[in-house]
Amino acid sequence: MLPPFLKPDDQIRIISPSGAIDPDYIDDAKIVLSNWGLQVTEGKYARAEYGRFAGTKAERISDLQQALDDKSVKAILCSRGGYGISQIIDKIDFSYFKKSPKWLIGFSDITILHNTITNLGVTSIHGIMGKHLTEIPTDAEPSVQLCKILFGKLPTYSVPSHAQNKIGKATGKLIGGNLSVLMGLRGSQFDLDYKNAILFIEDIAEMPYHIDRMMQNLRFSGVLGQLSGLIVGQFTDCEEDPLMMQTISEIISDAVSEFTYPVCFNFPAGHVDNNLPLVMGTNVKLEVNETEAKLIF
Repeated sequence: MLPPFLKPDDQIRIISPSGAIDPDYIDDAKIVLSNWGLQVTEGKYARAEYGRFAGTKAERISDLQQALDDKSVKAILCSRGGYGISQIIDKIDFSYFKKSPKWLIGFSDITILHNTITNLGVTSIHGIMGKHLTEIPTDAEPSVQLCKILFGKLPTYSVPSHAQNKIGKATGKLIGGNLSVLMGLRGSQFDLDYKNAILFIEDIAEMPYHIDRMMQNLRFSGVLGQLSGLIVGQFTDCEEDPLMMQTISEIISDAVSEFTYPVCFNFPAGHVDNNLPLVMGTNVKLEVNETEAKLIF
């Protein structure tokens, strides 16, 4: 289910459900969002700091719950990722949100919220957050595309071919996000239904053998065998390890080598400036040929 698209003067709420953030980023993000024609509000504890977290568990629960339940809020923008949602996700009541869905935007640790919302049958946006809105030019594609999606224009992306790509066509529900976060949810109520889905993965600062361990788990647990397609985003600051005898893309390619579905590597999404927004939980088409890969919403 697509939440209602935004209209001018709709309210968007900035919250910080994970890591603490420099308040300047919130101030600057408000300017960008206001220039999109939106009314911008923020959670009571969006600027809070409690160790590495943006407030205590109770404060972060309060802000997230209020944003989900407030009828006047039409979209929720997470200020940043970091770590922290796993501490509170099972304390959040999504009953009103399920009946009256709204857009939620973020990535990295926000993958937990995407999983939860996808399992409710609602779509959300894996995309740049408050911090990143202020760090990239306002005319950069991730910012432009995010604005277009929120106001009702879904994208088609074309990505140049990659040596590890697997040619083919697939349709399916787009799911996934940060690989490490996804693995932390395996076997829980927040795990995903992978059957006939198109899985997107990305990560940051993980050792190649950690990535291999996670991919092997997805392989021998049967997850990879259930997919209809795979999109491999950016693995940022993941230094290659020559002792692994494979690059990171080769590690991932090897894990899915027995399957025939299309695979797109080097998709521009993840912990990079060119982090294109993805509409999670909606059916998409993935078409991979000799020269390009297309993702059609």
